[in-house]
Amino acid sequence: MTADPSLSNDGLKVAELIKSGEDQAKAIERAPGVWESRGVGNSYLLTTPEGDVVVNAGTLGDARRGREQFAEVSKNPIRYIILTQSHANQYGGLEVYKTPDNLVVAHKTYPEDRVYSEVLSPHYRRGSGRVFGGITRNLGDITPTKEVAPDLLIGDEGLAFVLGGRRFEVIHTPGGETRSAVIVWLPEEKIAVVGNLFGPLFGNHPNLNTLRGDKPRWALQFIDSIKTLRALKPELVLTGHEEIRGAEHIEREVTRIIDSVQWVHDRTVEGMNAGKDLSTLMREISTPPELTLTEEYGKVAWNVRAIWHEYTGWYDPARGLTELYGVRASSVAPAIAELAGGAERLAERAKAFVAEEKPLEALHLLDVALAAEPGSELARQVKREALTLLLAQTGGKNLWERMSIAAEIRDLDV
Repeated sequence: MTADPSLSNDGLKVAELIKSGEDQAKAIERAPGVWESRGVGNSYLLTTPEGDVVVNAGTLGDARRGREQFAEVSKNPIRYIILTQSHANQYGGLEVYKTPDNLVVAHKTYPEDRVYSEVLSPHYRRGSGRVFGGITRNLGDITPTKEVAPDLLIGDEGLAFVLGGRRFEVIHTPGGETRSAVIVWLPEEKIAVVGNLFGPLFGNHPNLNTLRGDKPRWALQFIDSIKTLRALKPELVLTGHEEIRGAEHIEREVTRIIDSVQWVHDRTVEGMNAGKDLSTLMREISTPPELTLTEEYGKVAWNVRAIWHEYTGWYDPARGLTELYGVRASSVAPAIAELAGGAERLAERAKAFVAEEKPLEALHLLDVALAAEPGSELARQVKREALTLLLAQTGGKNLWERMSIAAEIRDLDV
């Protein structure tokens, strides 16, 4: 069943961008002296007569390939390596570029980010594996063999320096994917290297709280960081995966992103104050046409949930008092199945929901059926049908959603 192409990562823009470096033979010159090596996270070489600056090392595999590509366009020593955030597709290849003669630069919160990500490494890797396992391929190409600590930690005020006549500014943008996020600004050329400040896709709803379980981003902090970029009036923005050109285009699209996330934030807060429950707000809130962003990575409904949790935490009274305790709803599944006449009867009713094109209602019933009787072939088959219908209804355009559904179907084959 998992051979179904709709369950693969084919056609997903994020997946295509992540894999785009696999066949790259040469560094791409995005502007004079600005070279790009593509990968799970793009790396950039900014050249000067007195030495070069690398922005983001990429994963370990990316760095091994990128170092060779950069060596073909510049024989200068690398003086600085600047990390735009604390994910493995930025720091993973540090050991490839690090020498005693260069400085690794990161925000002062970077070490804290690395500590908690290592403490929770098995948790995060499980979450990432379910979504990205078929995209990033070999884990050994991502995971560094040793930790390389920053040489220079900068404060919230940022850092400015001149190298070989080229001015660099490092600006803190804590609303990025990690608290240590920064952008590298070349003021004289109006070029901003922003990493994954927007997430992997420009013009997409940000993923304020990813399904793999990262620390959530705060909506207003994200907005403030994007405003910081807009105030620079860049003419070229280089993200972790894309290039965005044209001052007017950038300002227009950046403003739309700001206004769209602000809209979702404000409607969520209004709904909370009006006494609406979270599920209702997730269903009801949508952006007006002029503020519509793509939902290939983040989604409006998920950001409603992230904003709700940002302000109120994990407890949702609408889910009942049992949320306060460690006894799961599935603990009563055998009793419910018994009352219904068995797991098969629940599965049959779930199949009727599928026929009515109500896959989520079917999945609720199937959770009970399979908790009561995990080996029920009928329940497993109906769940496969419900998940396939859900994928068709959602369109399969969101990476997290499609690959999560694919993982659920894959689990049924175990």
